[in-house]
Amino acid sequence: MRKKELSAIFASFLMAGTVLTACNTSEKQASEGAEEKKQEQTVNKEETKKESEIKEVNYAQVFQEAITELEKAKEGKEVDYVKVTDLYKNNLQSLVQDRDAEFEDKLDQHITTALQAGKEGTMDKVVVKQIFDKLMQKVFYTTMKHDFTEVDEKWGNKEDVTKEIEEAKGYYAILQSTVEKRDTAYGTNMVDVIAGGFAEMEKAVEADDQVGFSLGKQVVDKTIMKTFYLATGAVPNGYATKVAEAAKKDKEEAKVEQAEGWAFYQSLFGYLNGHAAEEAAFIQQQFDLQTDSTKLDPAEVNKAFVRGFSKIALDEYKESEETWGEDKSPITALEGALFIDIIGEDIKGLIGEAEYSKLTEKAQQYLEAAKAKDKKAGEPLLKELQATLQTVIEKAK
Repeated sequence: MRKKELSAIFASFLMAGTVLTACNTSEKQASEGAEEKKQEQTVNKEETKKESEIKEVNYAQVFQEAITELEKAKEGKEVDYVKVTDLYKNNLQSLVQDRDAEFEDKLDQHITTALQAGKEGTMDKVVVKQIFDKLMQKVFYTTMKHDFTEVDEKWGNKEDVTKEIEEAKGYYAILQSTVEKRDTAYGTNMVDVIAGGFAEMEKAVEADDQVGFSLGKQVVDKTIMKTFYLATGAVPNGYATKVAEAAKKDKEEAKVEQAEGWAFYQSLFGYLNGHAAEEAAFIQQQFDLQTDSTKLDPAEVNKAFVRGFSKIALDEYKESEETWGEDKSPITALEGALFIDIIGEDIKGLIGEAEYSKLTEKAQQYLEAAKAKDKKAGEPLLKELQATLQTVIEKAK
């Protein structure tokens, strides 16, 4: 399949705007007698209980089964798209649609369109695999975030809260191999950091410390965001760099890499777009398959990410200042520090290792001041953090 055709297909499915329709469900009507109705309700409760108990395992198993089938494309083998589509529709689609409704997304539309295009042969089969794989990873990631929200809403009910955290850990288990790959590529220790974040959450539940839970949650959430950043825009192992390198030798391979980068980036686009719309749009355009892969500039993508995450950090610090004295202030102070960490190596390259060390030290000191509600200590630290982040933004232009 030629590049032009592939780009056109990819563009058409990206721009499709069909509104997702709610999944229709039917409920059994009790036919006769109170006893029969009672028996039916008991059966339904048992079925629901069994479903909730096995769903977590099924998501991981079904996802892997679908990926194993789709990976045949890399070996030049026939892919059974009917099987993959059935696996998706019968097991994963409702989860995707739930997240689409919650986060105003269109992942179900993208996934079903890609699978259909793979079946019809109108999209490169390896591209189909990458879209399915990485968009489902976004679903598992946002479902973790959903579970964390459920914890906040159910706080005080230890049993329910513990269950939600366990479910979140189950979704993370599906993503862990992606984190491990980036740890290997960059020499980071994100798997350990995430494990530590979950441990902090569990410790907070035992101590009935909701702020402690929120701090642990942010560590997990932002470290997974760092994983997606390292996979897409970081140098030298992000997909922006891989596309540019592949484009020198094999444009078809470059398009596959570009699709993979685009799909990974979707887990970051929404957050970046809310704080740094110009940078978010630029990165989206660079990964779009309508963009000639030879024109993708990994250095500019990297700088856009650095500016974008720096702007997010500034927004978090602003919110920390505005909510000073409230529980929210140390939480957003930690978020600011975590966004600095996401682009830590990039910042180091822009302002030097010594200045970066000062930046992270001040971020930690400001977090401690926010926890202690020590405004006298916090205010000068905040000004220094803001000034350094503005310098980073300027240097990343």
